[in-house]
Amino acid sequence: MPIRAFKQIDVFTATPYLGNPLAVVLDGAGLDDEAMQRFAHWTNLSETTFVLPPTEAGRAGGADYRVRIFTPGGELPFAGHPTLGTCHAWLEAGGTPRASGAAGGTPRHVIVQECGVGLVRIRRRGHRLAFAAPPVQRSTPGPALLARVAGALGLKAPQILAAQVLDNGPVWLGLLLDSPDTVLALDPDHARLKELGQKVGVASVNRSQDAIQLIARSSREARSFAGHDAPASPEPDLVVRAFAAPIGVNEDPVTGSLNASLAQWLIADGHLPAAYLAGQGECLGRAGRVHIERDADGQVWVGGESVTCITGTVTL
Repeated sequence: MPIRAFKQIDVFTATPYLGNPLAVVLDGAGLDDEAMQRFAHWTNLSETTFVLPPTEAGRAGGADYRVRIFTPGGELPFAGHPTLGTCHAWLEAGGTPRASGAAGGTPRHVIVQECGVGLVRIRRRGHRLAFAAPPVQRSTPGPALLARVAGALGLKAPQILAAQVLDNGPVWLGLLLDSPDTVLALDPDHARLKELGQKVGVASVNRSQDAIQLIARSSREARSFAGHDAPASPEPDLVVRAFAAPIGVNEDPVTGSLNASLAQWLIADGHLPAAYLAGQGECLGRAGRVHIERDADGQVWVGGESVTCITGTVTL
């Protein structure tokens, strides 16, 4: 079996082990679906990616590389932290983007990734990468589904301020809750969520001083848990958690696709400004930070820093 270059990247953090880890096989050529899925199951991370040359259609669209994204239980057409982490690994391994652009007079390198949903643009500003959020389809969940999910989360109806089904490749049931305290206190019945086949993203706008102090304490605990004397992370405007038992991940530490669709929903409906910071992972001992910006053209960008934790080879 060939020996292939491999990296493990921590995404949505500048401090190792406080974000969301991603396994990246930098040369997926010649691997069939079964081999990719078997390795993704073995890594036991929320996602494992395989870098490939663009298809003919991808090359025609300007793609720099193609990526396939696997969870332990299946393949995804798109996911946020694998997009940023794979791009970070590809650039670090010597990848050179074919295109560059400028906005507001500031040059920005632009990388184009081909994946299951098509072409995804990624921009680079210093050490931070951001992907252009794919279009999202929104719909109102049925009352029966909402009631069952609320029961699995232990929520009462007044705690749910708004709800939307959000589809940007992955499908999430997004719930806007009444306070960060409610979000951070959730102890879901993951078996029930798996039976329902529903991934759920919960969020709350951080307005109260009590919530700020609670999140700050959670961030300190995360840094202590990871064994790092890291600088304090900026406090988030939105507190997020992601429950994905149907794909074998009870709680995802930091979720790009969910934060993308939440941003498109919450900015459009006036719950948040055009630029804000989301925090995720506190309940898992992490301190992920997701930078959201909607530009003048209405495009939502989802960004963060990434750091390489492991560099080596794998036999596949």
